[in-house]
Amino acid sequence: MIGYGIGTGGEDKQTLKVAASPTPHAEILEYVEKHLAAKEGLKLDIRKFNDYVVPNTATESGEVDANFFQHKPYLDDFNKKQKTHIRPVVNVELEPLGLYSKKEKSLKGIGSGDTVAVPNDSTNEGRSLHLLADHGLIELKPGAGPEATLGDIADKKGLEFKELEAAAVPRALDDVDAAVVNGNYAVDADLNPAKDALVAEKAKGNPYANFLAVKDGHQDDPRIRKLAKLLNSPQVKRFIEDKYQGAIEPAFGPVGS
Repeated sequence: MIGYGIGTGGEDKQTLKVAASPTPHAEILEYVEKHLAAKEGLKLDIRKFNDYVVPNTATESGEVDANFFQHKPYLDDFNKKQKTHIRPVVNVELEPLGLYSKKEKSLKGIGSGDTVAVPNDSTNEGRSLHLLADHGLIELKPGAGPEATLGDIADKKGLEFKELEAAAVPRALDDVDAAVVNGNYAVDADLNPAKDALVAEKAKGNPYANFLAVKDGHQDDPRIRKLAKLLNSPQVKRFIEDKYQGAIEPAFGPVGS
């Protein structure tokens, strides 16, 4: 499913067209639109997408002015494979990856013979495997990078793995012993990494913060600068903390190289 309204409405030069995933990205943008944008003379046309490809291709083509849905490892991989020129502007939030189980109450309960569901896209599968390795559930081969796959596991320690599309992983919790779920999909499934996860990623120094992004050359568009400032405002920090209760965490500031 792709977004609505590409090429319709909001065509005046003052309106900034932004492609975003529904949760939490569009929700954060809608808060900015309703409470902060008018004071800065900014108009937003928020376009929602349920996939991770069209927001970038629409930004590259100029159908939208910016997007807000992705992290740096995903964008680097996308630009390389698709020959696009999308650049990050400012970090906004982190969706901590967490390991969840409906069958076990603690990490100690997960072990040999259990099946663990993981996202099947290159970025999030590697991220999931590193989370499991960091907590001793598996061992990765030396040098396994951020895009590690099941083939990079040196020792499964008896675990079996089920690869699924990221959006489908939460629905598999009834059928597996544990599952590694992206923060945005956890929110949709009423899961909170701060409360419900057996283990979850830490926000500090995490390379997977989600950011506002534009086509290269548009970073200094005054409208983009205004939106970046608002997305890193104290009001947005409070909104994220209050609404998501740790399921999504503020992660403001410049995007690391």
